[in-house]
Amino acid sequence: MFIKKSILSLVLLLTSIMAVEAQVKIAFEVSFKEPQAHYAEVQMNISGLAKDYVDVKMPVWTPGSYLIREFEKSVEEFKATAGGKQVKVEKVRKNTWRIFSAKAANIKINYRVYAFEISVRTPFIDDSHAFLSPTGIFMHPDGMIKSPSTVKIIPFNTWSKVSTGLEPVAGEQFTYKATDFDILYDSPIEVGNQDIFEFMAAGVRHEVAMFGGGNYDKEKLKVDMAKIVEEITAVYGENPNKHYTFIVHNFLRGGGGLEHLNSTTLGATRNAYNTETGYKGFLALVAHEYHHLWNVKRLRPVALGPFDYDNENYTTNLWVAEGFTSYYENKYMHRAGFNDDVTFINDLAGAIGTVTNTPGAKYQSAASSSYDAWIFGYRPNENSKNNSISYYSKGEVIGILMDLEIINATKGAKSLDDVMKAMYLQCKTLKRGYTDAEFKAMVEKISGISFTNFWAKYVNGVDDAEYVKYFGYAGIDVATENATPGKPVSGASGQLTNNGTISVSSITRNSAAWIAGLNVNDEIISLDDVTVSDALANIRLRSPMLSLETLPVVSKKSIGDVLKLKIKRDGIEKEISLTLKENPSVRLKATINANATPVQKAVFKKWTGK
Repeated sequence: MFIKKSILSLVLLLTSIMAVEAQVKIAFEVSFKEPQAHYAEVQMNISGLAKDYVDVKMPVWTPGSYLIREFEKSVEEFKATAGGKQVKVEKVRKNTWRIFSAKAANIKINYRVYAFEISVRTPFIDDSHAFLSPTGIFMHPDGMIKSPSTVKIIPFNTWSKVSTGLEPVAGEQFTYKATDFDILYDSPIEVGNQDIFEFMAAGVRHEVAMFGGGNYDKEKLKVDMAKIVEEITAVYGENPNKHYTFIVHNFLRGGGGLEHLNSTTLGATRNAYNTETGYKGFLALVAHEYHHLWNVKRLRPVALGPFDYDNENYTTNLWVAEGFTSYYENKYMHRAGFNDDVTFINDLAGAIGTVTNTPGAKYQSAASSSYDAWIFGYRPNENSKNNSISYYSKGEVIGILMDLEIINATKGAKSLDDVMKAMYLQCKTLKRGYTDAEFKAMVEKISGISFTNFWAKYVNGVDDAEYVKYFGYAGIDVATENATPGKPVSGASGQLTNNGTISVSSITRNSAAWIAGLNVNDEIISLDDVTVSDALANIRLRSPMLSLETLPVVSKKSIGDVLKLKIKRDGIEKEISLTLKENPSVRLKATINANATPVQKAVFKKWTGK
C-alpha cells in the first residue's frame, strides 16, 4: 500500500510539473541593430512561469564539437523586466543569470551577443549576413530543456532571406518553432541574401543556402549531391527527415562542417568548385556530414544525448561517430561514381599511412582519443602529434579493417554496412544510444566471429594496423617503402621570420632534433655556419613554413651526418649538433591483384558496394 501511494504521489507530482511546463510559453525575437559591429539583439519572452526567481542558462559547448567554448563570454547588456517592471538580475554561474521575477507571469529578457568568429560551430555576424549557431545565441530556463519555443527572425533592412532546418510557424514570416531546446540548439540559422536552390533525393526535399558567392554550378550540384544522398540512404534503408538544409559558407579559403539533426553547416573555398580537387573535396564533405544524419545524430554513443550543456559529455566512441564517418565518405564517393577503384583503395591506404606515420598513434588508443577529445582534439599544441592521435584518423583505419574482417568472415554476405544499419535500428527501437559493449556485440553477431582481440589491439590498444593482411582479403597488394629513401631528416620544422631566422614550431618524437634537445620556439640562426638567409638564397618557398630538409645544406647530407646549428633561445645564443637520421615515415601504395581468387573478388565487390 505504501509503495502504491508513493508511486501515485510521484505520478501526481510529475503530472503537475508537466502541466506547469505545458502552460509556459517561451518565445525569442532576434534582430540586428548593428550587424556591421557584429551584434545580435535577442529578446526572450517567458510567460506562465510564476516563481520567485527564474534562472536562464546558455550552453557552454555545442554538440558535435567537443570543447568547452564558453559562449556566455559574448553576452552583453543582460537585463530583464517582470510584469512590465525592471527587476534585479544576478549572475550565479558563468553561464547562468538569475532573474528575481517575484512570481510575475510574464518575463521579458533582453541581451546582446557579439559574434565575430568564423567557423561552423560559432555565430558570426557582419554587414553581409548573420550565421546564428544557436548554442551561442539562445538560452533556456533551468530544468526546462524539454519545453517548446518559437523564434522570430527580423532580418537587417538589406537582408531578405532566412534558411534553417526549424519548422516554420504557419502564417508568420521568418518565425519558427522547436519542440524542445535540444531541437533549437541543433538548428543553425542563416540570415541574409544567400543564394538558395533545392533538389529532391530519397524522397526528401533538400535546400542549399549558399553564402559568399563562388564558381559553383547549381545544376551540377543538384545532381551530384542527390547521388550522395541516395547512396547513404540506401545503407540505412530509410531517410529520417522530411526536409534537410545545407548552409554553405564560401570563403577565400574555407573548409570543415558540423552536423545537425536535419541540417548541416559547411565551409568551402568559393572559387575551387571548377577544379577536380576542390569539387570532389566539397562532395566528400557533403557525404561526411550527411552520413552524420544517422551516425552520431541517431546511431549515437549513449553519452551523447540527452546532452548536458553545462559540462563535458564523455564517450569512448567518437572513433565510431567521426572515424567511421570519415571512412564512409570515401565509400560513398566511390559508390556514387566520383572515384574509381584505384583512387578508392589508395585514398584508404593513405589514411592508414597517416596514422602509421603519426608518432602519437603509438601512445594513444582510439578509445582514449575519443574520451580525451575535450582536452586534446580541439586544443593541439606543439607536442600533440607526438602523444596523441585524432579519433577521426584512427577511427577511419579501424573502420577499414573492421569492414574487411566482417566481409571476409562472412564470405561476402555481410559488411560493416549491416552493423551500422542494425545499430541504427537498435538505437531507434530502444530510444537511446549504444554502449561500447553493445556495438562490439553487434559486430560479433553480424560477423559470426569474436572481435575481442581486435578490440584489444585497435580500439583500446595501440597496435599498428595489419594492412597487408586486411587488404589481402580483397585481393589488394600493398607495397611499403620509405617516404624519402636514402634522404636524411632532422625532425624539425618551423617558420621563416622577418629577421632571417627560422622559429622552430615542431619537433618529431625520437628524431635527430628531439634527441639533440632542439626546442620549439628556438630561433635557428645558421646551419653549418651558413645563415638561414644564405641557405634560402636560391629557393622559392610557397609558404613561410618549412622543414629543415628543405634547405640544401641539410638535404645534401647523408644519414648519420652531423648538422651543426647555431640557435638563440630566450635571447641567448648556443650551438646544438644533430646526428641526422633515416626518415621513419613510410609510403603505402595499393594495387589490385589481377590474379585475385574468386573469394578475394567477392570480398572486393561487397566492400565497394558495386
